[in-house]
Amino acid sequence: MVNNLSKDEEKILNSIKVASENDPTKPEFPPDNPKFPATPTYKIKVPGFSNVWLKDESINKYSGTHKDRLAWEVVVLYRNFLIAKKREQLKGSLPIFSIISSGSAAIAIGRMLRNYHLPKLNVLVDTNLDPKTYEAIKTSHCRVFKTDLRIKPFSTKEILSLTDNEEGFDLTSNQGVGLETGNFDWMSYEILNISPDYCFIPFGTGTLFEKVLEINKLEVAYSKHDPRFTGNINKLANCNFMGATTKYPSSKADKLFAYHLPFSKIDEEMIRFYITSGFCGTQTGIYLIKEAFLERAIGVVKSQEILFEPSGIAGLALMLQMRDKLPKNKKMLIINTGKTKL
Repeated sequence: MVNNLSKDEEKILNSIKVASENDPTKPEFPPDNPKFPATPTYKIKVPGFSNVWLKDESINKYSGTHKDRLAWEVVVLYRNFLIAKKREQLKGSLPIFSIISSGSAAIAIGRMLRNYHLPKLNVLVDTNLDPKTYEAIKTSHCRVFKTDLRIKPFSTKEILSLTDNEEGFDLTSNQGVGLETGNFDWMSYEILNISPDYCFIPFGTGTLFEKVLEINKLEVAYSKHDPRFTGNINKLANCNFMGATTKYPSSKADKLFAYHLPFSKIDEEMIRFYITSGFCGTQTGIYLIKEAFLERAIGVVKSQEILFEPSGIAGLALMLQMRDKLPKNKKMLIINTGKTKL
């Protein structure tokens, strides 16, 4: 076989190890210490409820959030580029990626790319992004560009143009790239294997919420299960998956607010179809959280020394907001997407 890689590129390629696609005994994440599940789930105390569990993504090394999982998928994309270059299918230098980010995704991807000696990430941020987050992105192996994100949803070509990257690829809304990154499939199985009655998930771009619902549908609907799946089908067919989000620009859950969402697949009709088909519980949906309940959720997790940021524990805020409509002894699973390391 022709080898078109430099010695440094060959070394990088050999350093990117993907143990398996779906073998729970050979997980691929986290890359420096693969395990399944990759992050812990433990019981927490919530007044008025007796069976509340928290999946804690705050232990992730690079960003302190679940976006480390997205970052790893981007590294795997570079593995594919390097293999293509080795076969002489890709000529010249490795492509550059661009993304719109409010912080955690850019920080996670940039830092992991730096760890693997891969090209910098080009990041488009809002002109009003707070200075600390801007500096954290800038020092995380990223080139940062500013624009007013309120104007309109930007196309892939516009994102690439605004980040001086016309020959590169957009991670924000390119459907081809999107199918390969941010899938959160391993994380989804970690969630489903807990078999909750209610699952509360922060909803920013909606990618994690979409993936959990999609995989739950596959496991409930078909008799052949993924090797990673050990959940309870009867419980998951009736599990209520609750996405927690905000439309308030000044919300403390700032990572969940966006003026325009990039090509989200999930909508009310899809959820209605899933409910009617028996793929999930009847309360499954996307809900707006109120700031007062976000404050209460912050108080609950602070008292238990859990690492978090308001966006990361929005699911707990939603549970508290809906407490009068929820059974107090059912198994509640809160997804804490973590706290961004600036």
